[in-house]
Amino acid sequence: MNTKIIRTLVRKEMLDVFRDKKTVVIMLFVPVILYPLIFLGAMQAVALISASMEEQNYHIVVDAADDGAFERALLEKASGGANNDAEEANYTITLVDADSIGDYEAALNEEIIDVYVSGAVQDGKMKYDIYYLSSETNSSYAQNIVTETFEEFRETLTEEKIREAGLDVHEILEPVLSEKKDTASSEQSLGSIMGSILPFMLIVSLMMGTMYPAIDTTAGERERGTLETILTLPVTNRQLILSKFLTVAAIGIVSALLNICSMGGIAFYMYKVMDMQTDTAAFEITRFLPAILVCILAIFAFSLFVSAITMCVTAFAKSYKEANNYITPLMLVIMFTGYIGFIPNVELNQTMAMIPVANICLLIKNMLLFKIDYMAIAVVLLSNVAYAMFAVLFLSRIYDSEAILFGDGKNGMQLFEKRSNLQKGGVPSVSDVWFVVALTIVLVLYAGSMLQLKFGLAGVFGTQLLLLGVPLFIVLYTKRDIRSTYCLKKTRVSNFLAGVLIITGAFAINIVISTGLASLFPDSAKNVTTVFDEMMSGNIAGILFVIAFAPAVCEELLFRGIILQSMRARYRITAAIGITAALFGIYHMSLVKLIPTGFLGLVLCYVVYQADSIYPAMVMHFLNNAFSVLISCYPEKVEAVFPVFYQETLQLSDILLLLGIGLILAGAGLYLLKKGSGRGRRIDKRKAY
Repeated sequence: MNTKIIRTLVRKEMLDVFRDKKTVVIMLFVPVILYPLIFLGAMQAVALISASMEEQNYHIVVDAADDGAFERALLEKASGGANNDAEEANYTITLVDADSIGDYEAALNEEIIDVYVSGAVQDGKMKYDIYYLSSETNSSYAQNIVTETFEEFRETLTEEKIREAGLDVHEILEPVLSEKKDTASSEQSLGSIMGSILPFMLIVSLMMGTMYPAIDTTAGERERGTLETILTLPVTNRQLILSKFLTVAAIGIVSALLNICSMGGIAFYMYKVMDMQTDTAAFEITRFLPAILVCILAIFAFSLFVSAITMCVTAFAKSYKEANNYITPLMLVIMFTGYIGFIPNVELNQTMAMIPVANICLLIKNMLLFKIDYMAIAVVLLSNVAYAMFAVLFLSRIYDSEAILFGDGKNGMQLFEKRSNLQKGGVPSVSDVWFVVALTIVLVLYAGSMLQLKFGLAGVFGTQLLLLGVPLFIVLYTKRDIRSTYCLKKTRVSNFLAGVLIITGAFAINIVISTGLASLFPDSAKNVTTVFDEMMSGNIAGILFVIAFAPAVCEELLFRGIILQSMRARYRITAAIGITAALFGIYHMSLVKLIPTGFLGLVLCYVVYQADSIYPAMVMHFLNNAFSVLISCYPEKVEAVFPVFYQETLQLSDILLLLGIGLILAGAGLYLLKKGSGRGRRIDKRKAY
């Protein structure tokens, strides 16, 4: 690749980005100034609030038959305590007569008083009840004063009773002594604090640093009308994409480094303040050098990833405003994932090392805690670089597609267009499909979960109706063709027979896959089994209807209907099947079910494609779920015929037998399907609007 051309293009992209001085100030220099101002301002605000609370006059009612003992304790505490050496409190306490307030709840709500204390003798002991209003700051602070006073009051009375009994106070109250000794070094203590905060701030700063240049180099260029001119230059698309990518990544790295320096300065300032005010043990900065080096490497690796993924999102936008709308969900996902650094006891294992964003946060956290694992470091850094490479390749495909770069908008989201402007016919656009997927998953997570918790099996049926109703409403609103969208077409009887053979074979293969995954993720497998068994109570016909028939209709219409058909109209069939199958696996929200359901989704998508009809897939889906229901409801009868279904671990002979049977049946079904479909002689002429 010609590096001279890339350098020239990078300079051009840099000039375009830095031409907007406001963007440069916001993107690079404001965080360096803003973070210290926010931090110092927050500290000053907290100090002012604390000082204000400590100088308040609090109105407290004590309605107790204790001859005024607790009232005297409160006044004594406000004046500095019985010890003359004690520091006098800044706040003051006004004792209010209980007879003057009437209803204490009304007095608290109207802020006439801050705390109401009642006391009565129960079982020979005085019992105090402290009433306050937690929604009011003054009342909450006064409650803390009263509670502290009560603890001191109780200790004083306890000591007096022990002395009256002629016993030694310390011998009775302190029969044993204990002392906490923290063996963590000052570096480890500081690393524990920074390990939670720094990774999150790092990913946020990187995201903010890459967001604006990513928008400017993609959607901004399209909005300015200069994209067409650039594409006419004697450079390849990959050179163009690589130059844009390097520009965004470089700016992101610089922005992140400036943010880290700013945060480091704040941390150093805090340490110096604490060192001057307390006897804080000094720490050796050299012990953090490995963590600093890995942190810098992580910045480079994550910057490559987040730059590439951000550009992939903004490349679909046609304006700066539209790109900001597209990038907001991505930012929320990245920020939400970054919170993993605040969660205790989350370890950087082999699985977490492959999850973007989370792996960077956990790696930096481990390094600051001096937990050095060279294999984990390599996996995290290499995985982020690999994800970035895949994203860049995808980005180059986008710039190879004139339909995406210069589309007329028909493939954009139609749902929010004025309905009278929409044309009838065709299948939903991919943008509408992604909206359907997001909305459906959210509804299943919230409404579906509540329905299932409240109504059990009937709630599962309600969840399936959500999968059917929400997409159908969007299809009808956007005037799409129902028959094409859901692939409701007649097909040969032989395709149904082929589907039965294929699903039976796929079920046998999935048993092998599921058993292997259950041994890797036993907790997830146990949860799936528990939830499934809870739904197996009741009439077998009702169970089959809800667990087998309803998903066979509702899930198929969603995944092999609207999703697959829309993807087919936009992408190649292999990509459409892959995306649909992946969504089908993710929808079931279980590690142990992800691969089996994804595999089932591939099979069902291929059958729909070959048969050009959704009906065989519905039959296959019904049979797959019905097999599982029968195995769960009639274990003794099924085990007598197929004992392999109930084995926790499979022997090699069992694996070979299941795979052999599965491949033979699936192969026969695929042959029959291919022979009868005539797919190779047909041309798919559908269009998306």
